Amino acid sequence: MDLGLKGKVAMVTGASRGLGKAIAMQLAAEGCKLAICARGEETLLSTRQEIVGLHDVPVLAKSADLTVPGEAEDFIKAVDLEYGGIQLLVNNAGGNRRGKFADLSDEDWEDILNLNLKMHLRASRAAIPHMRASGGGAILFIGSIFGREAGGAGLSIYNTTKSALMSAAKIMALELAPEGIRVNTLAPGSIQFPGGSWDKRVKNDPEGMKVFIAENLPLGRFGSAEEIGNIAAFLLSDRASLLTGVCLNADGGQSRSLI
Repeated sequence: MDLGLKGKVAMVTGASRGLGKAIAMQLAAEGCKLAICARGEETLLSTRQEIVGLHDVPVLAKSADLTVPGEAEDFIKAVDLEYGGIQLLVNNAGGNRRGKFADLSDEDWEDILNLNLKMHLRASRAAIPHMRASGGGAILFIGSIFGREAGGAGLSIYNTTKSALMSAAKIMALELAPEGIRVNTLAPGSIQFPGGSWDKRVKNDPEGMKVFIAENLPLGRFGSAEEIGNIAAFLLSDRASLLTGVCLNADGGQSRSLI
């Protein structure tokens, strides 16, 4: 299926590895003009080389720490200067800090709120005027099934930030719909990719992970980053033109939420 993305300008944050890299790779395969960023310049430039080696599309790669106020705006200005417009934004970068709620400090909360929520809101706010000028666009937040349901002890910050992304996206979708800008959230389940947390667990405890899979993953396997890339590309495309304000689980039946 042709998703109709050829020639559109797509930005992906946290694109040097994992889900962000897979999303960027799929958007390149669809013919998008790419702009990717991450904090680690060496890995980011390596990812850029890999993408351009496989797909005949321009790729702007810029090292940036979007948790620093002003850097998201600077990145978006650079993208607009390079391509003369922006239609698609994938807010992917994120992280976690485990700990019992009573033991977590204000600094712990502020760090992950910045990483998982605030920088995505800044990037979206900065991108919206360029989408308006382009006649519309799409914003996609990469959340988690643990934004829709409890992730368990030790995940109070992670759960809170991922739920907040869903809430912000829903209201943004309502406000921006009249301007032709769609806003959705993609909520992956347990996804295995090289260097990721689940990959490390599989290597460190293969027998334990077999039990985890049997008890939690109905398809009998972890998801792949490439599968998330495919779904993200669809949500960003006009093939998903009726979808806005949606949080779509991509978890192989792992989650237990009914809504």
